[in-house]
Amino acid sequence: MKKALFILNPHSGKGQIRNHLLEIVDILVKDGYEVTVYPTQEQGDASRAMRERKKSYELIVCSGGDGTLDEIVTGMMQSGFKTTIGYIPAGSTNDFANSLRISSTMKKAAETVVNGTVFSCDVGRFNDDVFVYIAAFGLFTEVSYGTRQEMKNMLGHMAYLLEGVKHLQNIKSYHLKVTSVSENGETTVIEDNFVYGMVTNSYSVGGFKSIAGNVFKGKIALDDGLFEVTLIRTPRNPMELNSILAALAIQNIDTQYMYSFKSGRLVIESEEEIAWTLDGEFGGTHTQVTLTNEKRAMDIMVKE
Repeated sequence: MKKALFILNPHSGKGQIRNHLLEIVDILVKDGYEVTVYPTQEQGDASRAMRERKKSYELIVCSGGDGTLDEIVTGMMQSGFKTTIGYIPAGSTNDFANSLRISSTMKKAAETVVNGTVFSCDVGRFNDDVFVYIAAFGLFTEVSYGTRQEMKNMLGHMAYLLEGVKHLQNIKSYHLKVTSVSENGETTVIEDNFVYGMVTNSYSVGGFKSIAGNVFKGKIALDDGLFEVTLIRTPRNPMELNSILAALAIQNIDTQYMYSFKSGRLVIESEEEIAWTLDGEFGGTHTQVTLTNEKRAMDIMVKE
């Protein structure tokens, strides 16, 4: 029989995986898999399980939020060998699943795992770490990893919005030097003051499905070896801040206050340590980070 390792986070979302576990395992077994189920016990557990997995597993099934998927991919990259991943989303926003059009209904997502097709998509390197779809700093970024799981379960995406409002009264500015290498190898240097920055490989960010598409006119591919980069300059007065927030509210980018470009490699240097978030989880504080796009480094099951 084919072998599958099913790694699940029992606490993601509202713990709904508990009501669908037997149904998902049944779908896998009917497709000819011998299934090993592993519920994670603590943060970092999924990465460890992936690093230590046997090469005999032909499929890794992951159920949880974007943070759980991040751990799975991180562990895979650290192990040095690829295994196809099947993703059954169970988090509060599931940005990456939305980008891949993976159903939020667990049964349908499980059917995609066994009946879909393999898609090879990009993975981001962040110094010695890994991220799947977003690395970000500044305004609102503490919300994703600072909001309690119980609040996420109860309010979903609204929890992020409510927490985000609290941060408007304390906007911090960072002076950065950003060195970017484009698709054709050209190097560009930007030096300015910023309140927010995100490096993404996704159609959906923070539950907003179209913001990246609006910025880059729909020219986004998850397997092209390029990040989409958005940097928001520090507003000089309340009027400029209102203009920035208004642009974000309608999921658009105002180029008067923001930089938007594509890049395969970035070096971001700051005068002080900056806290980063990687796929919604705390990514540490750094004065210099190097972000590199690993083209088509992950194989994941999607609908045909």
